[in-house]
Amino acid sequence: MNQPQRHSRKYTAALLLAPMVILLAGFLVIPVAGVLRSSFLDGDYLLEGTGFTFRHYIRFFSDTYYSSILWETFVDGLIVSFICLLLGFPTGYSLARLPPLARRWRTIIVIMPLTLSLVVIVFGWLIVLGRNGLLNSVLVNLGMVTSPKTLLFTRPAVILVLVQQFLPFMILSVMSVVMQIDPVLEQAASNLRANRLVTFRRVIIPLSAPGILVGFNLVFVLSISAFITPRLIGGNRVPMLGSLIYERIMSEFNWPSGAAMAFILFVAGLGFTAAFNALAASRLVGGRRHAL
Repeated sequence: MNQPQRHSRKYTAALLLAPMVILLAGFLVIPVAGVLRSSFLDGDYLLEGTGFTFRHYIRFFSDTYYSSILWETFVDGLIVSFICLLLGFPTGYSLARLPPLARRWRTIIVIMPLTLSLVVIVFGWLIVLGRNGLLNSVLVNLGMVTSPKTLLFTRPAVILVLVQQFLPFMILSVMSVVMQIDPVLEQAASNLRANRLVTFRRVIIPLSAPGILVGFNLVFVLSISAFITPRLIGGNRVPMLGSLIYERIMSEFNWPSGAAMAFILFVAGLGFTAAFNALAASRLVGGRRHAL
């Protein structure tokens, strides 16, 4: 390829990438940079302070209340991610092994909750988990409890609703990867006298690991950044950092403090997912070398 053709291809590629770059810069990079700058303002309101200070970051790390909320947020995110993995992997695997027509209709059922408004879903759970709600009525009528129990404003209720909301992401991630795994490989393992457990551990899991990692990361990031579900289902009894950031900005109008907490959550989440992915990739490569 001569020099003019190379320049022409580079120019065409630049033109094709330009709209995406402009969109990301205008609606993501610039707003995020503005929020980052506001986190260093010396004041409790967006237009009140000036200059540059680490006061809001120091306040966050010096107060054990905020540190405990950050820790609980990550623990809840991990719990939700592992539950989604346990429920979503067998579902995604079974969908991937179905005939195309049957898989199409069942995939629509999986995606359907994502088409509903998150607020509608949360209010639906408020009706189900309420003291006079559907679940309490069923438990009382079956004689499992003598009186309605407090199901709302508890951590298990928040985890339950988060699992219901983000489970489709895990199912779709696993299904998309397992569909690319040739079933002949499983048959070959069976012909080599490997039982189903060995086939699952030595063949299916390593080959579907990219889908598992993608789904786990999606569910974890969405869980730790959730604010509507913890605020409405958990209330003040189950604080998570996302709902605390929302309250600090929208109720107290304290943009600098809320922006600082948002970037702490962003950096902590990014660091955790990077470390988790690096560890998982090293284990995966080591497992494949051991298998070979």
